[in-house]
Amino acid sequence: MKPQESVIKDPQSAPVEDPPQNAAGDLTTKNRVRKLAGHDAQSEKAMRASELSYRRLFEAARDGILILEADTGRISDVNPFLIEMLGLSHSELVGTPIWELGPFRDIVSNKAKFRQLQEQGYVRYENLPLETRGGQKIAVEFVSNVYQPGDRDVIQCNIRDITERTEAEKERSRIAVIIEYSDEAIVSKTVGGIIIGWNRGAEQLYGYSAEDIIGRHVSSLFSPDQYPEYLKIMKKVRAGETVESFDTIRQRKDGTLINVSVGITPILTRVGAVIGATKHGHDITRIKKLEEQLIETQKMQVVGHLAGGVAHDFNNILAIIMFCSDLMSAELQPDAPLQKYTEEIRKAAERGAGLTNQLLIFSRNQAVQPIVLDLNNAVKDLSQILGRLIGENINMTTVSEKEIWHVKADPGHVGQLLMNLVVNARDAMPKGGRLTIATQNVMLDEDYARVHAGCETGEYVMLSIRDTGTGMTDEVKAHLFDPFFTTKLKGKGTGLGLATCLTIAKQCGAHIDVESGLNQGATFKIYFPRVKQPLDAGAMPFPAGPLPRGAETLLVVEDDLFVRDLTSEGLQSLGYQVLSASNGQNALGIAQEHQGSPIQLVITDVIMPVMGGKVMAEWLKATNPDLKVLFTSGYTGDQFAQDGLQDPGIAFLQKPYSQAILARKVRGMLDGKKE
Repeated sequence: MKPQESVIKDPQSAPVEDPPQNAAGDLTTKNRVRKLAGHDAQSEKAMRASELSYRRLFEAARDGILILEADTGRISDVNPFLIEMLGLSHSELVGTPIWELGPFRDIVSNKAKFRQLQEQGYVRYENLPLETRGGQKIAVEFVSNVYQPGDRDVIQCNIRDITERTEAEKERSRIAVIIEYSDEAIVSKTVGGIIIGWNRGAEQLYGYSAEDIIGRHVSSLFSPDQYPEYLKIMKKVRAGETVESFDTIRQRKDGTLINVSVGITPILTRVGAVIGATKHGHDITRIKKLEEQLIETQKMQVVGHLAGGVAHDFNNILAIIMFCSDLMSAELQPDAPLQKYTEEIRKAAERGAGLTNQLLIFSRNQAVQPIVLDLNNAVKDLSQILGRLIGENINMTTVSEKEIWHVKADPGHVGQLLMNLVVNARDAMPKGGRLTIATQNVMLDEDYARVHAGCETGEYVMLSIRDTGTGMTDEVKAHLFDPFFTTKLKGKGTGLGLATCLTIAKQCGAHIDVESGLNQGATFKIYFPRVKQPLDAGAMPFPAGPLPRGAETLLVVEDDLFVRDLTSEGLQSLGYQVLSASNGQNALGIAQEHQGSPIQLVITDVIMPVMGGKVMAEWLKATNPDLKVLFTSGYTGDQFAQDGLQDPGIAFLQKPYSQAILARKVRGMLDGKKE
């Protein structure tokens, strides 16, 4: 019998009361019904599990979630996180249209904006202010989606608090601005050394713009011989080490070398892998220059202390040489063959004395001893030494005004000033040229004083040194007298020569003017104020002929045996009665016991053991106020100023001195000539 296909194809169309045609057909139908019923139960169970899972996520989410009816905009559900965030209750939110809630007035403020949510299906807003019930503004990210969970559309709004993220972004932006505009050169590079970051500080320091340098290797900033240093440092950086600041040399775009202090920090991933490095650096060229200047200053101080320490003994040695040559010369006939040798000995001693004098001036360790002098005589006395300084390829001439006015200055310092300027002129004429030294009486008027700060109108004696050398630019002239400023090659100049000249000029109230142009030579003019006083004895040219003699009683006080004996012998040869003592205390005893003609002049060293010359002189003058005292020393410095030995009226003779100088100084004091 053929089965009824209608029952199988459409069981719902067959009456339920119609029995199956056989037992097998009846069993098949029942099984199918059971399967359909079981499938519906499983689906319902799975749906309930899904809804429960969603509900748990909904309530546990750390973002705020709103569920809106898509057609009305009313809130149908809200999660606990948003309730806590807004400070509103569940009942205040559910059932209320979203545009009526204050917190959302900047997001969905009206029905038109709500329709935008409906129509677009997906809307995202960044960094919107969400206001809580307490008035607090919270930066949020607002995302809405339209979807259909059942038979009607809903809109789910996810609201995330991005306050921390916004603040972090602001901080990153702030840091980026700080980095960009920092005076520090901040450079980022890959592990391989390719530059990927370059701020304005780096542009100013190295001279490259970001466009010039980004993408190039960092070796563009240093010379090839520094590459081993770079590799050594990068080995540490690749190991994750931070390299503290170290001093090095870098090269600018224009090729100039600069001193830079550099520090390097590795750039790490979250897992600690090194992917690059950030280098910060700043220019320390000026600091290095100041450090070098400090070292030079300290060296000069050491030289000063050394000069002061050896000057006394060295000048005593030179004094012995001078005295011996003078005594030998006096014993010889003027035309004796040995006379030329004694003259050379004396000249050598004078050159040694000149070197000691220059060393003391250079180290600022010599007292200033101004006297009234004639600049013509000063130039004449130095002309031979200056001729040896300049060399044969330079033609030196002097032009002197005959009736030159008098000035007051330290002759040694004037000589140092003149020699410094002549040496500078020589160095400016490496291929030779002309050097002219001139003196002239001048009147500086108000027009001159107006354009030369610190200069007053009046009568001056001008000493000028003019050369035909390379000249100077205006920039060089602006720094000409700065300490340590020099245009000479390293090792060829200290930069102290002209600074010393300016110091000497200021000490005697003089003014320096400079005229120069590039390739036009240079003229230095020193204006010494005129003084209307007669020349001091020490500034008078020595008259020719025999040395002045006398018969007075003199007391020589000197701790150096050879200097004491030679000084005494030299004065005795001129007719004087001479007593001698090895120190101040010994001299007091000799003076007290002396029975002959009164002692009229004491010639004493300043610094001696047991008792110095200053204390001894005070004791002697207490009983003999008219006693004359001539102080001598191979060293002058701050101690002399403290002891009052630089005060006007104090007679002082710098060692070493020749017999002729001593003889004229002694005779002048005994005759009452002004010292």
